[in-house]
Amino acid sequence: MSESPLLFDRMLIRARRRRAASIGPATFLLDRVADDLADRLAAVLRRFDLALDLGTPNDVIRATLARLGSIGGIVSADAALSGTRALAPFVVADEEALPFRDAAFDLVVSALSLQFVNDLPGTLVQIRRALKPDGLFLAALIGGETLTELRQSFAAAESEIEGGASPHVAPFADLRDLGALLQRAGFALPVTDVDRLTVRYDTAFALMHDLRRMGATNALLDRRRAPLKRATLMRMAEVYAERFADADGRVRATFEIVWLSGWVPHPSQQQPLRPGSAKTRLADALGTREISTGEKAGK
Repeated sequence: MSESPLLFDRMLIRARRRRAASIGPATFLLDRVADDLADRLAAVLRRFDLALDLGTPNDVIRATLARLGSIGGIVSADAALSGTRALAPFVVADEEALPFRDAAFDLVVSALSLQFVNDLPGTLVQIRRALKPDGLFLAALIGGETLTELRQSFAAAESEIEGGASPHVAPFADLRDLGALLQRAGFALPVTDVDRLTVRYDTAFALMHDLRRMGATNALLDRRRAPLKRATLMRMAEVYAERFADADGRVRATFEIVWLSGWVPHPSQQQPLRPGSAKTRLADALGTREISTGEKAGK
C-alpha cells in the first residue's frame, strides 16, 4: 500500500492556530458549523454516553455538545492547544495518531480540522476503530471550492508579474472523494453533503486578515518561502476586485463546508436487500405496465 503524500506542514498549522487564538480568532465558520451540528444531532433519536471532539480549533463544538441532552461525557483531543479547554477533559493528541483504545466512544465529531491531515484515509480508519459498534462519526471539513476566487487571483497575478504561479490555497477534497473514503474506512450508511457560504469583504486584504485570525493561511509544505513582492500582492487584489466584486465594490469569497457522517457497522442497522429479493414489482407500485426487453414503448 502506498503512503499518503505529505501536503501540509502540521507543526506550522498548530503554531498558527495558537497565534490566532491569542489575537482574537475569527469564528464565524465554526459558529455556523456548531449550529448545524446541533441540528444534525438533534435529529438522531438516541443517546451518546461518551463523545470525542477531535481537533476542533476552539471550544464552540464542546459547548454545543454540552448543551445537548443526548450527550453524556465529552473528551476533547487536539495537538494545537488552542481554546480554553475548560469545558471538557482534554487530551493532547494528533488527529493522525489517536491514542484511544478500540471501541472507546459512542460519538466522534470534528469541525474544520480534518482537511489539514496528510493521511485522511488512515485517520478515518482510526476514528472508526475508536468508535463502538453502532457509533456515529460526524464531521465538517473545508471543501474543494473554498477560496476559489483567491486561488484564481493569486495565480493570475503571479503569472503576470513573476512569470509563474506557486500554490497559495490548499487542494481540499471534493464531495465524491470524501464519500468514497468513508466507505473505504469501513463506515456503514455513509452520507456526505455540502453547505456553500459566500462571505463579502471590502478588499482581498480583509479576507486574508480573517484567514490569519482563523489560523488558516498557507501551510502547504511546497509553499513559496520567500515573501511575495508588493507588486504581486497589489496586482492580486486588483484582479480579485476586477473578477469577483459586486456592484457596491465589495468582493466575494466562497467557503464550502462538506459534511461527513457514517456509522460503525452493527446488526441492528438497516441492510440493503439482496438483488432479486424484492417481493413487489416497481411497475405495480407506480401503477404502470412493465415493458419487456425488445418491446417498443406505447405499443
